[in-house]
Amino acid sequence: MSPADTGASTAVGAAPAVPDTDSRLAPGGPGYRRMSLALFLAGVATFALLYSTQALLPLISGEFGVAASAASWTVAGATGGLAVFVLPMSALSERFGRRTVMTGSLAVAVTVGLLVPFAPSLTALVVLRAVQGAALAGLPASATAYLAEEVRPKALVTAIGLFVAGNSVGGMSGRVITGWVAQAWGWRVAVAVIGVIAVVCAVAFRLLLPAPRHFRAGSLRPRILARTVGDHARDPLLRRLFAIGALFMTVFGGVYTVIGYRLTEAPFSLPQGFIGSVFLVYLVGTVSASAAGRLVGRLGRRGALYLAGGTTAAGLLLSLLGSLLPVLLGLVLITAGFFAGHAVASSAVSRTAAHGRAQAAALYQSAYYIGSSAGSTVGAVAFHAAGWAGTVGVGLLAVLGVVTITLFGSRAARVAARQPFTA
Repeated sequence: MSPADTGASTAVGAAPAVPDTDSRLAPGGPGYRRMSLALFLAGVATFALLYSTQALLPLISGEFGVAASAASWTVAGATGGLAVFVLPMSALSERFGRRTVMTGSLAVAVTVGLLVPFAPSLTALVVLRAVQGAALAGLPASATAYLAEEVRPKALVTAIGLFVAGNSVGGMSGRVITGWVAQAWGWRVAVAVIGVIAVVCAVAFRLLLPAPRHFRAGSLRPRILARTVGDHARDPLLRRLFAIGALFMTVFGGVYTVIGYRLTEAPFSLPQGFIGSVFLVYLVGTVSASAAGRLVGRLGRRGALYLAGGTTAAGLLLSLLGSLLPVLLGLVLITAGFFAGHAVASSAVSRTAAHGRAQAAALYQSAYYIGSSAGSTVGAVAFHAAGWAGTVGVGLLAVLGVVTITLFGSRAARVAARQPFTA
């Protein structure tokens, strides 16, 4: 039936509508909400488990009679295990699928999480936490690779920002819950509660996540994997992004590993429940990570990184003041800057890698969690040697590294833009 028959009008010479043939997920489209919620819950479970002992370090130190630097290994062991195993797990996801690897990783991690409360010694606790971190290695790189394959490019930064927001909610809720539960029943019951919450998140994740439609199985042959990793390691932009992720996490790991010790000491002398509630500032990270896409749209990637680094440095300096309100405001700024910087850098990795996205994401995550382990241990050692000012000094050096690398990237981009094009 013609337009005249139906009463519809048509413009002379108007081009016919082009059908949308892109089957990848987009905001408002079918499956996007389920995917977003599933990966949000995976992020919640990952960070709640990974940092479940961080707010409890003073209690762990007290039970086992060890210093902050020794107790911090319950955090560094988990993040170190993740850093070591994230690349092998990403290779498995290339062969067996992102959803399969993420499901298996969560299953093992939550099982170990239910065993952690029964650790008879600090050594056993650190070993269990390292195994848990190794299991969780299947989540971060596989999740970002899944998003890069299943989500339209224009929505990628926002989608990854939502996953990072889930990380912030998991980190916040894990620490807040453990703080109040531990105050009433001790740290062992607190980590058990986190284990049960993670089980619920893992089950919901598996039920909600849409089956991948654009995954193509790759090879597990070591030579091919080594070539892919080598290609990423030789890419100067990827190298800079890996280093930026590591440095941001060095700040974050150091600050949040040590803050509990600072707040239990004079002049604050706060109870464990209140210290756990301090981690509510993670909600700021949820907002800043979710807004990363808009931030990049307005300032560009490097502009967003400068802003994130400057915000983090301002928070570190503010936290040096001796009253509680400036310390809390400093934590707000540190958290906002960190999560924004992490979301910008991690999404840039996914967009930069032309092939082997899971390996590119894995290398970023490996650097990121190496930074976390380094921040946890070095930050604790600096606190033992020079107090909070020592931890802040470590953080400021890391932020200086972020700014320096970003400046170098800006200069490299200007030089490349002046080069004549050659075929």
